[in-house]
Amino acid sequence: MAVTGWFVLLVALGVVPVVLLVDTPLGAVGAVALWLLVCVLLAALDLALAASPRAVRLERDTPGSVRLTESARATLLVTNPGRRTLRGIIRDAWEPSAGASPRRQRLHVPPRERRAVVTTLTPWRRGERRAAIATIRALGPMRLAGRQASIRVPGAITVLPEFASRKHLPSRLAKLRELDGRTAVMVRGQGTEFDSLREYVRGDDVRSIDWRATARRSGGPGRSGGPAQTLMVRTWRPERDRHVVVIVDSGRTSAARIADETRIDTAFESTLLLSALADRAGDRVDVAVFDRRVRGRVQGARGAELLTRLVETMAPIDPELLETDWSAVPSLVRSMTSQRALVVLATPLESPGATRSLLAMLPQLTAKHLVVVASVTDPALLEAAADRSDRASVYRAAAAERALLDAERVGAAVRRLGGDVVAAAPLDLPPALADRYLAYKAAGRL
Repeated sequence: MAVTGWFVLLVALGVVPVVLLVDTPLGAVGAVALWLLVCVLLAALDLALAASPRAVRLERDTPGSVRLTESARATLLVTNPGRRTLRGIIRDAWEPSAGASPRRQRLHVPPRERRAVVTTLTPWRRGERRAAIATIRALGPMRLAGRQASIRVPGAITVLPEFASRKHLPSRLAKLRELDGRTAVMVRGQGTEFDSLREYVRGDDVRSIDWRATARRSGGPGRSGGPAQTLMVRTWRPERDRHVVVIVDSGRTSAARIADETRIDTAFESTLLLSALADRAGDRVDVAVFDRRVRGRVQGARGAELLTRLVETMAPIDPELLETDWSAVPSLVRSMTSQRALVVLATPLESPGATRSLLAMLPQLTAKHLVVVASVTDPALLEAAADRSDRASVYRAAAAERALLDAERVGAAVRRLGGDVVAAAPLDLPPALADRYLAYKAAGRL
């Protein structure tokens, strides 16, 4: 049983009859008792006339998935099989991170009819968001009291990564088309796959001159007295069908929040943008999420299937609060490719002590592969290092400078071991990694 505010107001209104009956034989105590009895009887009558919430049948109609920060409509179908009208309030109990709104809704279902209760979900956390029960409070016609019951109606919606970095994809695809020879701009050194010949223009690398084609264009080596010789140069396409392997660190350091986003979410954003770009470039992309075991793996997918499988694999993965076993990464990469590949390690570069196992493993990868470490930097460190307005700020600046120096030392160690480093703030890391990939394609290193 549940009482409403109307019942409390009715009890409070008893002050009037109590004052009027205070000088009667009933007295003040008798008047209070009589009024409370009247209120209880009215509430009991209202409760008896209320529909039974336990007889209600509930069904869910929930979309399978939604991207982070986007909204979806979850529908709860309420069927009243009884003979009394169901009046009251219903609460669809989703997890707080599902962002359900409104939390409570009024309900009015005539006998043997069905109504739809729509809840808007705007999740602010990736993964599977669940709803276990729905609570119905059925009120009587006087709305003084009601019956309440919680009914199990399991439901879930998968919250996929946002992929906000897809806004950078068109500009990177334009650069890729430029490298691929689909525009008028062609630059020597873009790859090793011969594309076509064109006339020499100032600024071209003299090593790209094709002397045989030049001789044929000018009529052969024995021709003389004709017009000025036209030099012909070769143009090159970036190599295709290369292999890109991305290893996303899901260990304890990936759980830290930088600029209101976990490091692993930034790594996922970078992986999605790089995968979409590399797939358009004709390269194969394989991705693994790893700490001490493989938490998720996508191999052999191309085109639209690649991004679909990536977001579905990434959605339920949360960081594990344990150290990543970097010694197992070389064997993991070997299981994904036996050829030379671009290997991207999405992991933070912090103090030398925290990255000791990463640095010890790195030579095994750089001996065969082109290795890039994609690391998130904290903009708050740069702000703290620049703020020296008071004594406390000076201490914070010193700590921030030390953290930045440690990251620089680790980055320098990675480069000495043959790897490369891309470090940027959460919003800047995905496009920065994509630009580094394009630079490798332009230089013929991939």
